[in-house]
Amino acid sequence: MYLCVMNTICHLTQYALQELKDSYPASEIRSICRIVYMDVLHFTNIDIHLRKNEILEKSFANKFTEIVALLKSGHPIQYILGETEFAGLRFEVDALTLIPRPETGELVRWVDGCLDAGLKVLDIGTGSGCIAVTLAHLHPDCRISGVDVSAGAIAVASRNARRNGVEVEWRTGDILCFEQERWDSYDVVVSNPPYVRESEKAGMEERVLRFEPSEALFVPDGDPLLFYRRICEFGREHLNRRGLLFFEINEALGAETLQLMERYGYANLELRQDFCRKDRMVKAELL
Repeated sequence: MYLCVMNTICHLTQYALQELKDSYPASEIRSICRIVYMDVLHFTNIDIHLRKNEILEKSFANKFTEIVALLKSGHPIQYILGETEFAGLRFEVDALTLIPRPETGELVRWVDGCLDAGLKVLDIGTGSGCIAVTLAHLHPDCRISGVDVSAGAIAVASRNARRNGVEVEWRTGDILCFEQERWDSYDVVVSNPPYVRESEKAGMEERVLRFEPSEALFVPDGDPLLFYRRICEFGREHLNRRGLLFFEINEALGAETLQLMERYGYANLELRQDFCRKDRMVKAELL
């Protein structure tokens, strides 16, 4: 019965609230609707409010119902639209890359505050390139590089750099086998590596499990700090003296991650919580 009157923002929002009520809370549905209106119609928040009763093109109403159907089947809105916002920039995302999270933005702000002109920075496991591209945007005077094991992810990251008008050096490589390749030396290494234990899948949203790349998320229960250990080893060989190492971490493994970094000789260790007061990021210095 919605189809005959679905020609305004007001109608479409009510349709989404009805169709998605079993999948999302009402506040999140309204937020998703705003994203669609802003992304597809190029409306501002003020436009959405002032033009909520304006008759819309039938083509948009049809597209909106298609988006709602995909949302109902579990697809994340970021993959449906093919892009998302991160740290004030727009990023292409697809099934080869994780959807950037707000807590990663907090890590970027921490790194940002520690950078000086001319430093060489490496983002390990770059995915969509959100960390590397944002840092290059904030610090065009630094030399920023990004590496990922997925050639597809590097292609996405490269397009994101061009989209945001920044220069980043990209390479495909497996950090778990870093000894097999040649690397520069760096002043800062930052990484948001896979850190979700297989046993933690049960507590995750179904849409994350179904649609986001598992290789970028999960690690074995028996070796949950696998990537942190290898990146610490990488840093021992390729971080300059007094170089900094930043990680986003599993909230349940903050103490273990600090202990690991200390065992590898890193000093001045610092653990920070995210906006939800969960242990989420660490910094250390190689003396």
